[in-house]
This record gives sequence, structure tokens and C-alpha cells, in this order.
Amino acid sequence: MTRTLPPPSATSAAAPARGARRGVGRRRAVAVLALAFTAVVLLGLVPGFVGSAVSTALPWLGLLLVPLLVAAIAVRGRIWLVALVPTIAWAFAVGPSFAWLPAPDGGGDAAAADAADAPAELVFASQNVEALSGTAADSATTLVEAGADVIALTELEGDAREQADAALEASHPYSYAVGTVGIWSTSPISNARPLELGLGWNRALTVDISAPAGLVSVYVVHAASLRPGAQSDRDTMLDELAAVIDRDENERVVALGDFNAASTDPALASIRRTLSEPGQSEPSFGFTWPAAFPVARIDHLFQRGLTPVENTVLPAGASDHLAVLTTLRY
Repeated sequence: MTRTLPPPSATSAAAPARGARRGVGRRRAVAVLALAFTAVVLLGLVPGFVGSAVSTALPWLGLLLVPLLVAAIAVRGRIWLVALVPTIAWAFAVGPSFAWLPAPDGGGDAAAADAADAPAELVFASQNVEALSGTAADSATTLVEAGADVIALTELEGDAREQADAALEASHPYSYAVGTVGIWSTSPISNARPLELGLGWNRALTVDISAPAGLVSVYVVHAASLRPGAQSDRDTMLDELAAVIDRDENERVVALGDFNAASTDPALASIRRTLSEPGQSEPSFGFTWPAAFPVARIDHLFQRGLTPVENTVLPAGASDHLAVLTTLRY
């Protein structure tokens, strides 16, 4: 049988056609991936467990944007414009968490000469010391050495409170604790009271700190844990905390502790309407948990009426949480 070959002109025409079809297929694939990524980012804005889970992963999902943008450029055409959509959505979602503070005011002889006129500052520290870790005293000592004027500790179970009291008695003589949360201060404390925040038991407290430069309302919270199908206790606590703070007439307010919610979690929206979280002193997300390899920032300090100067994290004791250390200026 004689095999008939297509004319050369037909063969040469088919190759560009197949290439064009492959190009269209690749551009469609990039567009689908871009839209899928955008949908995932938007899920992180939805209240509930799915939104909380996605929001926790959002900073890490940014790593996927690099190959997506490379693929969009590689296929040529204007498809790279479509890839900008998830990039913008991701940046909008995580941008506030990644913001960093300007460098503190410089030192030098001039600063030393003007020390008497310098604005007053308070250094706040917060850490979940991990139940039964046995190192609450080590955590407290580390935070004192870091210069903290106000120290908030959570998950104080067993004899952890007594350990912290003993370590802080000399340097931070004013304290108040309820349940498994406590606060120690170098300045006098007043109006101390527990907060149940809708749980029926106390996992939070509030005090007024009479610092030399003025009164500050302080709230310490250890939010309920986030579990699939059982996040309502945490969400209730955070909403109740926001409502209590809304009623606080003090100009200066600080809320700190273990919120069991990532910075991008929609459950923090009610608190963010009243208070703001300082950026980091260095470009980072300031992850705090787990301490061995932090993947999420669930420990926070929110404030109003003060100016953030420094904000960082550091290890203290043998806790599975890093501590938050924040300097605020009057």
C-alpha cells in the first residue's frame, strides 16, 4: 500500500496551530490558578473555622505566588495582568501583619542631654508560659532582663503563679491574677477585676496601671482554643473583649496575651475596630507559635492612645510560645 503524505504546506501550517492551542491552554491554566488562589485568599476573610484556618496559612501561601507570576510571564501575553489579582488580594490580606515600625529615635550625646525631656515609655511583655512547663520563673526573669515594665503571663497552672510571684516580687511589686492569667507591674495597679467574657469562668482580667506619665487601661486575655467545629468559645471571648474595650473611656488602652488567633484572623476584626497592633521592629510577621519553629502569630498586643516604638518576639523559659515585647511611648 502506498502511503500518501500531506503536502509540505499542510504540515508546516499544523505545527503553528498546535503551538497556538498549547499557548491558549497554558494561559487558561494560569488564569484558573490565579482565580483559585484569589478565592482561597477571600475565604480567609470569612468568619468561622475555615476562615480562621485559611487566615493562619495566608502568610505562607504567599510563597505560591512566585511560581504563579513566573508562569504568567512565561506564557506571555496579557495573562500576567490576571496573575496580579491574587497578588493584590494577598498583599491586602497580610499587609498590615507584615508592616514594620520605623527605627527608634537615635541615641548619642544629644539624646542623653535631652533625657529629662524625653517622652515617657512603657515596655509591655506577654507570654503563654505553657501549662506545667515548670519554667514560669525563667520566663519572668528573662522578661525582666529584657526591660519589661508590665509583664502579662497566661496558662499559669500548677505552681506557675507562685513561681512568677517569687521571681517578680522585688522588681514588679504590683500584681493581680485570676484563674490562669496574671499581670505584674513596676507601677501601682488599681481597679483590678476578672473578665469571664461569656465563658462562665475567668480567662481574662483588666487593671488600670498608674504609670508616672499617666493612667493606662490594660487587658490580659487567654482566649479559648481554636478547634474544628468548636471555635465559638474563642470567637465569643474576642467579641466580648472588644465590647468591654469599646466601653472603656480611658484614652490609653492596651490589650495583650494569647488570643489563639492569627493576625489575619477575621475573629480579631471587632478588636481591630477599636485597637491597632504595632508592626514589627524588623520586616517579619512576628510569629510566636510553636516556639521551636514559629508558623503563626497568635500572641498579640493591641493598643490605642500610645505610640509604638519597638515590637519584637523573644524566647523565654521552656514555653511553646515566644514572648511578645513591645515599647509604647506616651
